[in-house]
Amino acid sequence: MDIIRGLIPSILMIVSPILITAAGGMICERSGVVNIALEGLMGIGAFTAAAAHVLLESSFPGSVWFALFLGACTGTLMSLIHAYAAVSLNADQTISGTGINLLASGLTIFFSQILFNADRTRPYKMGMLPGFGGIYPTALVALAVILIVWFILYKLPFGLHLRSCGEHPHAAASVGINVRRMRYIAVAASGFLAGLAGGCLVLTQTIQYTSTTINGAGFIALAAVSFGRWRPAGITGSSLLFGSAVAFAIYVVNIPALRNLFPSEFFSLLPYVITLLALVVFSGKNYAPAADGKPYEQGSS
Repeated sequence: MDIIRGLIPSILMIVSPILITAAGGMICERSGVVNIALEGLMGIGAFTAAAAHVLLESSFPGSVWFALFLGACTGTLMSLIHAYAAVSLNADQTISGTGINLLASGLTIFFSQILFNADRTRPYKMGMLPGFGGIYPTALVALAVILIVWFILYKLPFGLHLRSCGEHPHAAASVGINVRRMRYIAVAASGFLAGLAGGCLVLTQTIQYTSTTINGAGFIALAAVSFGRWRPAGITGSSLLFGSAVAFAIYVVNIPALRNLFPSEFFSLLPYVITLLALVVFSGKNYAPAADGKPYEQGSS
């Protein structure tokens, strides 16, 4: 019990970026656009947040929160490329998302070379400080995000309009809903949240941005959306599951009996194996929005 209690701050620290990103991915897919670029959007947000914090921490007391805001903004801007390709050009959404992932990886290294003459940012003196019980404020940010997303999707007319665009866009258009605009907003929102999550990750789990900082968190968040059946409560539970698996994989290395029994690489694989097994075991009925991943062509039926 003491071990579990001691792991709670670490679990919440790891779960928070995954949940924030998954919330953005859910919004995007609820509108009918698949966004596998979450990994790259997290990366560009993490780089921006880390670089901004490094450059401003000595002169600006609120640099951590300003860095998070900048990370969210760059994630939004990068996501608009995906929105333009997927919504305006009706391009293949998987290929577009893959392109964003590759572009983000190259851009972060490129700008790191320009700003810091290295393939990573300079380490900052101090990241985000934990609060009561060793729990980082990012846990509260994640909780606020999922509650706001739930309220918007299920309690406001805007959310009904957005969900209708992912289920039957032509029916939505027939009652005056601008499907393309709704999808642009959804993709931009997913970029904002993924960028924010990248900043949360880099400012709590490490002291600088490197090319391996995100390390698959965006893809885990994407899996959480599917495993959570595109619902706020579901993605919260799946994010907790996957995040706990990551935290356990880190902690278990400190157990001598297990460390001597298996190599450290085995434990590094655990979160991804658990993610895959969960998706396989609980796969069955398709709960995805009916028009998810399907380009919308105005005037067709």
